[in-house]
Amino acid sequence: MPTYISLVNFTDQGIRNFKDAPKRAQAFKDMVEQMGGKLIGLYYTMGAYDAVAITESLDDETATAAALKVSSLGNVRTTTLRGFDVEEIEKIIQKAD
Repeated sequence: MPTYISLVNFTDQGIRNFKDAPKRAQAFKDMVEQMGGKLIGLYYTMGAYDAVAITESLDDETATAAALKVSSLGNVRTTTLRGFDVEEIEKIIQKAD
């Protein structure tokens, strides 16, 4: 399955409710799994982003739907990147030759 790296920031609502972050993380994991994906890791961070989520999803459309769904709850905003492992990038390089 494709891998996605989401850079997450709390909204004003999300930071007001920071104590609920562990419950929201479990709800996010459950949502990703219900959509056929897998939460690989979720890390709360210091710096420009409040958290980083690494997920696997069926495809770009499903990953986008998950990002829209979680953002619509009002606690976070996301920037999601498609990640490629070494095997995938090797195939991409071969196509570029």
